[in-house]
Amino acid sequence: MAFAHEYLDAVLHRGRDGMPPRNFQPDWADAPRQTKLYRDLDTIELPAAVDGDASLRAAFAAGDGTAAGGFTLQSLSGMLLESYGRLARRIEINANDDLDKVQSYRSAKFARGTASGGGLYPVSIYWVAGPSAPVTPGVYYYNSPQHGIQRLLTGDVSGQVAQALRAGGADGDTGTDQFLLLGLKFWQNAFKYNSFSYHATTMDIGTVVQTWRLWARARNLDIRPAFWFDEDRLGELIGVDPDDEGVFAVVPLAWDGGRSASSPVRSRVRHTDEERSRTVLRFELLQAIHADTRTGADERPAPEALAPATALPAGDGQRLPLGPADFGAAGLSTALRGRRSSFGEFSALKKLTRTELSTVLAAAETGAALPCDLSTADGQGLGLVRFHVFVNHVEGVEPGVYAYVPDTGELALLKAGSYGTFLQRNYFLNNYNLEQAAAVVVPVVRGDAVIDAAGPRGYRLVNALVGSVAQAVYTASSGIGVGCGAALGFDNISYMEELGAAGSGEQPLLILMVGHERGRYAGCRFENS
Repeated sequence: MAFAHEYLDAVLHRGRDGMPPRNFQPDWADAPRQTKLYRDLDTIELPAAVDGDASLRAAFAAGDGTAAGGFTLQSLSGMLLESYGRLARRIEINANDDLDKVQSYRSAKFARGTASGGGLYPVSIYWVAGPSAPVTPGVYYYNSPQHGIQRLLTGDVSGQVAQALRAGGADGDTGTDQFLLLGLKFWQNAFKYNSFSYHATTMDIGTVVQTWRLWARARNLDIRPAFWFDEDRLGELIGVDPDDEGVFAVVPLAWDGGRSASSPVRSRVRHTDEERSRTVLRFELLQAIHADTRTGADERPAPEALAPATALPAGDGQRLPLGPADFGAAGLSTALRGRRSSFGEFSALKKLTRTELSTVLAAAETGAALPCDLSTADGQGLGLVRFHVFVNHVEGVEPGVYAYVPDTGELALLKAGSYGTFLQRNYFLNNYNLEQAAAVVVPVVRGDAVIDAAGPRGYRLVNALVGSVAQAVYTASSGIGVGCGAALGFDNISYMEELGAAGSGEQPLLILMVGHERGRYAGCRFENS
């Protein structure tokens, strides 16, 4: 049996049994940086972002995902800035547990368009630029604090990435010589979350690619990540130790006036980043799950192989129509720049409307339908995720647990009754008031079935999809003026029992709270750009 099954089971039971190492405490004084530091390399400033604000409605519009446009340096700059760039510094009074840290600049919180588990942002973004781009061909690291790129390697190695994709099962020519690689340096998150960090950070891959997907769709561009490829080859290319950092996704970029990748030339980055922490730990469970999910990286399953793991139907409960979604007139950039977590700020005084809930759930479905290298040629989603909704305070909807029916935009009643006490009791932290949230959306996936169908690497796929859902809901909520928060610190087993999911194999891996907020507290926001 794949170790991924054991790790997933440990995650699900974490709230009751804990995960080793027991009684672990992070050493905040020796914490790592939230970004890599290549001290001796110059940073090349990226150009100003794309003018204008594309429509949030266009980003979430239904369609086959085909796009006619190609990226330019300016559009790539805009996408990187509004996804992972530091947009503003925030200090505000809320219910989160970091108020004693964020006043210090070293522990400052910076607003970014993309959500991240614990606000730690461990994803490393590398741009492999072939000759089509207006920069010297090579491998670049995205320096998010300065919104620039640092050249780690000079020379055209786009063919090496294309070959790694073909090894993973990609069909023929990738059609481009421009690629973004998403890596995870484990210690950037593991210093706080230890063995559990792999679960959180693999969701971060999904939040990033979903931000890119929305940004691109709104501008007639396309993003389709690959999760199956020769990971060892790409890890060698960027010069990382596979026990410390992995490559988790490759995103080919159709480039304006671009060309296909060159013939593969084997080379590697020689520069290494400077670690701030004096003590860097490796955790046995983290190392084991990473080793397991690296197996079969070059054996991409066919889309039909996932059929036994597809989401179950909603059931025969009483149906309640929510009406059409309405993403309003907001701009996508405005929504990304305004995205935040509603720590302790939900209020039941103003109920969510049916239209607002319909919009949030339509966004969630968009996140679940993220196209990737396992998708069919028409770009349709994999159909692995479905949604339960705990309704607390929604106009015209009685409190209870519902299943979402995306084809009709309806809720199917599972159980009637108030669940505020259940939700709060089964949440482990003090930073969210779940009983005051209008609704709690619970994406469920048959994780073990996905691992059986796709191999251990299927665990990464599951978490990428769940992260994609979280980012889509965050973005839509920001755009329509609804508060939102995502959390992993809940009793997964209690939710499975309450939802009757034990026999179905459905597993809740994340909860998403939405609702209106009480009046804002004092705070400060300093815009960086």
